[in-house]
Amino acid sequence: MATKLNQQAFEYAKDLIRKGSVVLDDRGAWSEHQPSAEREDEFIRVYGIREFARWYLGMDTEVSAETKGAYKFPFGDFSRVHRCGVSSAESTAREYPDIEDAAVHLLALMAEMAVIV
Repeated sequence: MATKLNQQAFEYAKDLIRKGSVVLDDRGAWSEHQPSAEREDEFIRVYGIREFARWYLGMDTEVSAETKGAYKFPFGDFSRVHRCGVSSAESTAREYPDIEDAAVHLLALMAEMAVIV
């Protein structure tokens, strides 16, 4: 699997965080907050695969970019970035240093935001 950082998604996540479109939830909440497969399918149907891709820090370059299977390490619920989603991505991306580093950066941005709020 050739998974690399989805730079567009990383930039999008940073922008959302800066705008305050964030849920500062606990790490364990991701199992409840992560979009279901049905929600993903509905999002793709309404907004398309390119918009869907913006919510995933990783992209498998060996899979067609036109399929949802190409996108790994989700970080939000299609409306806000979730700290628990970014934490999950950070902890599971150990073999992908660029994705892990991006998640660490996003967590730091959220930590700064939490201090400001």
